[in-house]
Amino acid sequence: MKPVFNQDGLIPVIVQEQKNLEVLMLAYMNEEAYQKTIDTKDLYFYSRSRETLWKKGETSGNTQVLKSLSYDCDQDALLAMVQQVGPACHTGNHSCFYRDVINKKTINQDVLSELYDTIQKKKQVPDGGYTTYLFQKGVDKILKKVAEETGEVIIASKNNKEETIYEISDLFYHVLVLMVNQGIEIDDIYQELVSRRK
Repeated sequence: MKPVFNQDGLIPVIVQEQKNLEVLMLAYMNEEAYQKTIDTKDLYFYSRSRETLWKKGETSGNTQVLKSLSYDCDQDALLAMVQQVGPACHTGNHSCFYRDVINKKTINQDVLSELYDTIQKKKQVPDGGYTTYLFQKGVDKILKKVAEETGEVIIASKNNKEETIYEISDLFYHVLVLMVNQGIEIDDIYQELVSRRK
């Protein structure tokens, strides 16, 4: 069975991250892009604005390795499960769907990813302020701060919501510093959390 292309010879493709099931982007394939994707396991799309075939990540380096490809029930849409390398969106966001229409997002994986990247950069500079100081002092200092912030979350939760939010944010930050120090990536945590939903 083959997918059903529309009158313009295209089919919409929803691209989803295999690790954490995040929807990354929506693009279109024509028959040539579809066949090249099947043959190479790299994602090829058809640009409607440029009217040309393009390989995801060819210029940016933010590639997608195809893990599975499925039709919907009418065979007129595709779902591509991928291993994403780098951000999927040309804006630098991990997903193209980073703007919420209905609910205001207060925290999501893009915010955590951006903070993680900032902390990672601070590790490389000689004078990056408090973050660099923690890395210079080493894992024992970082662990001490994680323990302190954990205690402050417990105390704050006995008081009020706003104080608890503040202290949890401090804890998140110090845990991210620990993760960078130990070479643990955010996707490692997402993958573990996804496995616990089963």
